[in-house]
Amino acid sequence: MNLRKTVLAGLLLSPLWAMANMPVVASFSILADITREVGGERVSVVSLVGADQDAHVFQPKPADVKKLAEAKVFVANGLGFEGWISRLSKSANFKGVTVTASNGIKPLAAAEEDGHDHADGHDHGRADPHAWHNPQYVMRYVDTIAAGLTKADAAGASYYRARAEAYKLRVKELDGWASAQFAAVPQARRKVLTSHDAFAYLGARYQIRFMAPQGVSTDAEASAKSVAQLIRQVKKEQVKAVFIENMSDRRLIDQLAKEAGAKVGGKLYSDALSAQPGGRTYLEMFHSNVMALSQSM
Repeated sequence: MNLRKTVLAGLLLSPLWAMANMPVVASFSILADITREVGGERVSVVSLVGADQDAHVFQPKPADVKKLAEAKVFVANGLGFEGWISRLSKSANFKGVTVTASNGIKPLAAAEEDGHDHADGHDHGRADPHAWHNPQYVMRYVDTIAAGLTKADAAGASYYRARAEAYKLRVKELDGWASAQFAAVPQARRKVLTSHDAFAYLGARYQIRFMAPQGVSTDAEASAKSVAQLIRQVKKEQVKAVFIENMSDRRLIDQLAKEAGAKVGGKLYSDALSAQPGGRTYLEMFHSNVMALSQSM
């Protein structure tokens, strides 16, 4: 055996090479990015729901079933975010490690917590799945994902833990920066109108009141009554911060802002990353959201 073949054989037999491309499927783009940060070079991550796409209305295709069937790890958010997840897992006959990133996080109940509101109180008692908008919870996501990857690849335990700790430091730093940004905004002005109720965790973390015509999922249309009530509320409270979301149809929020005499001030990243600068990673997305919100308020 020549030297080249000897080196190649050694690489193929090494634990790092063997697991360098462990196939991992994430349910949507934000989770895929966090999983790549933790998994590094040992994993190959694909996202079922891509950038600027809405996971609430996603319908798995045969190609998605195939991706999951070939994966070793499936990372999902949980809290009811992926209504299609059980059907997909069953169709793929998935036998690998399933990681529920939100495991252990107590969910907020929609329209029942400080920081967000609906015009007619719809979605009362329904779990809000958008926990990634609180960086403190993202740090828990990271630990859960690291544990799941380790379960499937025990040889990479120290590697995943080191990357997880490094990434959590960056998330913690971002959280501290966000707190300082919002602290400069008077409490009375921390009111925001968005497309759907995706920011309750961010609102609870930084004492911001979010209003939305739609509930925690975009798959249900806002009623005419709720829109009318919300218009009156926006007028009464003189809400200045009005935003569309990168994965939502902007027509409803445009109509609502026009009738309320408000102006749409920009875009927030809620349920998906973006292919455009400003929202290509979780850290970038969160930074962009905080800048947009704090400046508009």
